[in-house]
Amino acid sequence: MDSEVNFDYLKYLSDSTDKKAILHELMTAYGKDVWNYAYSITRKWDQADDITQEVFIKVYRNLYTFRCESSVKTWLLAITRNMTLDYRKSAFLRKVTLVDAFAAREEQAAATSAEHEVMARMTLNEMWDLVLKLPVKYREVLILFAHHQLSMKEIADVLGVSEGTVKSRLFHARSKISRLKESLDHGPDRQ
Repeated sequence: MDSEVNFDYLKYLSDSTDKKAILHELMTAYGKDVWNYAYSITRKWDQADDITQEVFIKVYRNLYTFRCESSVKTWLLAITRNMTLDYRKSAFLRKVTLVDAFAAREEQAAATSAEHEVMARMTLNEMWDLVLKLPVKYREVLILFAHHQLSMKEIADVLGVSEGTVKSRLFHARSKISRLKESLDHGPDRQ
């Protein structure tokens, strides 16, 4: 279980505090969570890399605005979600997406880094594949609950919806996963 690193001192930041040291601690503690969440929404390594970098740049610039109304992890995941949604809406993304189809064959031929190989093995995991097949609104609520172990209230804060909506989406996400799993377990054998 990933425990919340104690960042209580963020409440007491002053102008003399070393922002770089705090940022380094945040990146060490939550960098993988931010990247994984960005990847779970975009399903693209390079976009997750870009978004993660942008999240921590934004955190660095706005470090003193953290109001401690939520956990640091919830704050970072909310920023990640907003950055991801902004990134997906940008004109740059629309242009790059058109090129992705042509670049895909070149990428397959290129040697992959160790990080990409690890992620490829993760996506081979049957359950991870099923989660990634869900629509974004179900995928993100399931990942925030199961992977990041956020409470219903924290998920609602990250997504900007009510706790009832979170519970409903979580229920539907689990139902969709069950149906996908059943179709995989029974589909090919019956045809």
